[in-house]
Amino acid sequence: MEYDIKDPSLAEGGRYKIEWAGKEMPVLDKIRERFEAERPLDGVRMSACLHVTAETANLMRTLQAGGADIVLTASNPLSTQDDVAASLVSHFEIPVYAIKGEDDATYYDHLKAALAHKPQITMDDGADLVSELHKTHADLLKDVIGGTEETTTGVIRLRAMAKDGALKFPVIAVNDSLTKHLFDNRYGTGQSTIDGIIRATNVLLAGRVVVVGGYGWCSRGIAMRAKGLGANVIVTEIDALKALEAVMDGFRVMPMIEAAPQGDIFVTATGDINVIDTHHMTAMKDGAIVANSGHFNVEINLKGLREMASGEPQRVRPFVEEYLVDGKRLYILGEGRLVNLAAAEGHPAAVMDMSFANQALASEFMLANADNLEQNVYTIPDEVDAEIARLKLESMGIQIDTLTEEQEAYLNQWEEGT
Repeated sequence: MEYDIKDPSLAEGGRYKIEWAGKEMPVLDKIRERFEAERPLDGVRMSACLHVTAETANLMRTLQAGGADIVLTASNPLSTQDDVAASLVSHFEIPVYAIKGEDDATYYDHLKAALAHKPQITMDDGADLVSELHKTHADLLKDVIGGTEETTTGVIRLRAMAKDGALKFPVIAVNDSLTKHLFDNRYGTGQSTIDGIIRATNVLLAGRVVVVGGYGWCSRGIAMRAKGLGANVIVTEIDALKALEAVMDGFRVMPMIEAAPQGDIFVTATGDINVIDTHHMTAMKDGAIVANSGHFNVEINLKGLREMASGEPQRVRPFVEEYLVDGKRLYILGEGRLVNLAAAEGHPAAVMDMSFANQALASEFMLANADNLEQNVYTIPDEVDAEIARLKLESMGIQIDTLTEEQEAYLNQWEEGT
């Protein structure tokens, strides 16, 4: 078995992490039990480009239980947990290509290694694997049945590919499932982003001005958690409806250039480039802390920052770099990459339970329905989404009401009124 990881001797510690996360993932556990019995993915070659974490390891175990021939590579150079990668190789015999802190060349070499597996199903977290497949390995496209995509950023890229006619196989936008973006994006990103900022800096959020770029599901989770810790939160937006919602949720809303001199801590999570640009950073106060929780490290204009900064940045803490700009100190966390994974452990397992249940069931759905799908981006059927929610409630010991026959009939008629 070929693989490329940091150190196989880390495997035992990784196994404990995987088991600990698994205790918080009862929905995925139920799916794994069924997959083991039914083997719906039997013999299917799968290449997954995901964050290599303990939670992801439990998804890999589930796909493997379903019969998949799976290879895993990292979707971000800083998000890999090296002990988990070692455990997947040593204890589960799953080839992994991921090393925390790998350079760009190694990252793309790892993508190529995953594509050398000649996948029939792709599984992506940011669409790098699908993009690389289309750009450099077009000869493999004929064997691809379909794919799944887990992030907002990746779905944006894939929809752009589909619009241009460039997408050559169907992809399920797992990110657009209600049991994914309403929970993972909001509660997962909210908690893990704040966790990453605190681990990297050990600053007190109470009383600080926290500026959140965007008010999509990820950003609103960050704003919610920062407010809960006592921060004075400012939201910046380009969408009038989302901006209005932020105002109605009790946040101050203004353009980034107005927020720049007021903020103590800045966090972006939009999926777009240069949300924090050089003119924003020039306007920031001394000691401002700048982080990103979007998938790619493009939301902060780091190239522009390096060009206008005096001298080389100084690593003052793990995952904290100090830049001098016009005599002021600016602190960039996690090299501008996802701070929740670069400086912390990513989303809690309890919320990834639903996200990865979506991934597993999306793969099963793709195999069963590929012949009826065009080269486009799709969402998981509502009934699958509802089943994941039902299983999650069941695992929490929570019951809900069901409609009576009379209520069902009332909702399906139009004659009866006031």
